[in-house]
Amino acid sequence: MRSFDEKNVYFLNKSTYVNLRWIGIFGQFITINLVALIFKFEFNFILANIIVLLGTLTNIFLQYFYKQSQLSNKNAFFYLSIDILQLSFLIYLTGGILNPFSIFLIIPSIFASTNLNTKSNLILILITIISIVFLTIYHQDLPSPLNNYKLSKYYYYSIPIGLLIALVFLNYFAFLFGKENRIRKEALDKIQQEIAKEHELVSLGGQAAAAAHSLGTPLSTIKIVTQELSNQLGKSKDFKKDIELLLSQVNRCNDILKRLTLNPIINDDFIDRDLSLANYVKEIVKSFEEISNKKFLINLEQDTNPFPVKKSIELVYGIRNFIGNANKFAEKNIHISVKSDSQNSEITIEDDGKGFPKEILTNIGQPYINSSQNKKHSKSGLGLGIFIGKTLLEKNFAKLVLRNSLTRTGAEVNIQWKNLQLKNI
Repeated sequence: MRSFDEKNVYFLNKSTYVNLRWIGIFGQFITINLVALIFKFEFNFILANIIVLLGTLTNIFLQYFYKQSQLSNKNAFFYLSIDILQLSFLIYLTGGILNPFSIFLIIPSIFASTNLNTKSNLILILITIISIVFLTIYHQDLPSPLNNYKLSKYYYYSIPIGLLIALVFLNYFAFLFGKENRIRKEALDKIQQEIAKEHELVSLGGQAAAAAHSLGTPLSTIKIVTQELSNQLGKSKDFKKDIELLLSQVNRCNDILKRLTLNPIINDDFIDRDLSLANYVKEIVKSFEEISNKKFLINLEQDTNPFPVKKSIELVYGIRNFIGNANKFAEKNIHISVKSDSQNSEITIEDDGKGFPKEILTNIGQPYINSSQNKKHSKSGLGLGIFIGKTLLEKNFAKLVLRNSLTRTGAEVNIQWKNLQLKNI
């Protein structure tokens, strides 16, 4: 059975817990006053009601002053401990372990087994065991007229033994149930996240198609104007190279827009070829070197198993997104290393820029995130580019680590594959 992230799944729904506590408090109040006022049982009536009142006050605080909708593992443990101690005091006043309501002592720990982590659950079980043992030895006598009855010591001690056995078995089964429930919840959350990503990609696909249609006319206009400038200024050494570069980039944009309306796998010569991971990187870097004034430093020293990788438009565009992002934010240099051995392959992309802003590090990979440094940019900037690249690569079995570089000033993107998965793309 696979593991799950404990810090995200251990909590207690506040509204459910508060409602259950109200039922328990109401039951305690009715029982205490019924047996004291109607059936004339003699016990410390005032102290018992004070204990119920304290439970009422804690529940009022939970309902009206505790603002979160969920109780954290720590807070839930605190209130469940109060529940055990409160009920233990009431039972102490009303006959101890022979009180038929002593069975309710095991309920908080069972509740904890389905909702809290193992450490908290074990401590609550220990508190419950101590309470049961204490109430077996120390308690006020049963209220009259029942205190005149004598019970066999075997029957007397069988009650706490039965409670302890029930405590162990019920907590064990509740723990198994809670664990399975948390695993299912985690799996469902991940499925929902993947569906959300797919919806984002579908939306982006529609936006890309609309952009291709909208950009066709202005690009044609730019191309016509560039050709006219070439005719007028093409003989000048100062302008010739710039005009040729501008014209080549316009043609490149037109080619990209054409591929958006066609099958990219069939119509992209680069994608049609099976290449090693290093050659993928080289080809992508080459397209940036034509237009960038940054220096690309590629390290292939640890690329010991350069096997060919099948064509994948998602693989190329995913890597291209991260290299493009590094080119955008680097000061001078972009460092790219490709490593491979018999088991694994990875690409590491680092720049010498300012790195990822600290306020977005925890949300990297989500679409449309913006830092205070990027508020002047459109929402399609840093967050969307990383989201697209990350999603495309993860669809192709990659594991990504995005962080600020440990050895340089800028950002670092590490992309890893198992070779068996990479070969099956």
